[in-house]
Amino acid sequence: VQLQASGGGMVQAGGSRRLSCTVSGRTFGVAAMGWFRQAPGKEREVVASISRSGGIAYYADSVKDRFSISRDNVKNTVYLQMNSLKPEDTAVYYCAGRGSIYYSTKETDYDYWGQGTQVTVSS
Repeated sequence: VQLQASGGGMVQAGGSRRLSCTVSGRTFGVAAMGWFRQAPGKEREVVASISRSGGIAYYADSVKDRFSISRDNVKNTVYLQMNSLKPEDTAVYYCAGRGSIYYSTKETDYDYWGQGTQVTVSS
């Protein structure tokens, strides 16, 4: 299983960015998915997670009402739409997948990880 994240880049505060994560290989092994981020000098933290069906999603308080996670199971792709970006959203963003159909906020629950994509928000 491989996860390929894309869509990172530089954006001004208040702007928007959409990240994508495409799963390839044994895609049936990946059900629920999540996005995590790690800012310089900080621990990696969960941003959002989504169930296999896409019907249930979780958001960290810091991104609630600004970010939206979705998925296209035909394309084996999960998205993270980021709006109203703030400088504190600057981080490397990682997508992750797990075999369970239920979302999780714990890093250790995820079996597969993408390579990370840098998002930099300038003030």
